Amino acid sequence: MLGRRILRIKAFKTIYSYAVTGKMSQAEATAQLNASCEAVRDLYLYMLAIIPYITAEAANRIEAAKSKLNPTAEDLNANDKFAQNALAKLLEEDPDFTKIIERRKLSWKPYDILIRDVFDAIASKDYYQEYMQNPQRSLSEDCKLFIKIFEDESIFVENQALDRILEDISILWIDDLAYALTWCCNTLEDLAKGRPWRLPDLYQSDMVLRRRPEAKVDSDKDFVTKLVRCALAGYETYFNKVVEMVPDWDKDRLFSSDMAIIACAMAEIENFKDIPAKVSLNEYVEISKFYCSPKSRSFVNGVLDRLIKENNLI
Repeated sequence: MLGRRILRIKAFKTIYSYAVTGKMSQAEATAQLNASCEAVRDLYLYMLAIIPYITAEAANRIEAAKSKLNPTAEDLNANDKFAQNALAKLLEEDPDFTKIIERRKLSWKPYDILIRDVFDAIASKDYYQEYMQNPQRSLSEDCKLFIKIFEDESIFVENQALDRILEDISILWIDDLAYALTWCCNTLEDLAKGRPWRLPDLYQSDMVLRRRPEAKVDSDKDFVTKLVRCALAGYETYFNKVVEMVPDWDKDRLFSSDMAIIACAMAEIENFKDIPAKVSLNEYVEISKFYCSPKSRSFVNGVLDRLIKENNLI
């Protein structure tokens, strides 16, 4: 499930915590890293679990319309295609899915207002209207609709109310929603093809080995664990080297986020010789664009380039 880019981000966030506090043991860093990685899969489960709730909202509205004092013909003969979609039923009746959702206490029940607003947003979309007007009913059609819903950034990714809810539930979910939704879409593609739901392996290397045991694939878990340990162990050394390179800068002016990026990049370049230094440098420069200050990209790029050359790491 987790590939190298997001694992590098997880490593950066762990080292950033150390850069801010100045206190973190190797054991604490590893524990924080593992919790952060596992949280992505929990968020994936949580977003997949919203499907039956949105479906139930649609069904409740149809029943409420029928129960009016003077229901119209349209109320009595409402299109229930979405309300009866096969995907929600499949998830609700899957014992493995329901069991893990209950065990991890992932419920949307406290957020009925959000569910109503999300359904209203979905119902206003052209792709929803096209789905409702198509007389064909199948699991495949239902999965295709929800893929469009999950891919529509205006529904979830840009939903500020949802953002607040997710942050309240787990601070570890910050910035991971789009990635989790991508895996929801991957799951829906599998379900549309008749494949049963299964909990995704946490690391992409494990997924490859499950499909092809003979494949020669390095463990992503070992990669990110070693990366964090090396970055933490070498942080002070990297910090002092950067200070020497920019003597006109006060130590306190070095952004913690910049140093966390540099420490992770140097730890990877020094300890993973099979990964070209240029690849590692580009990865962390890209990450700096999203998690550091506007000027960080050029600063991080310049510092790393100089450190790589001075230490003959190319």
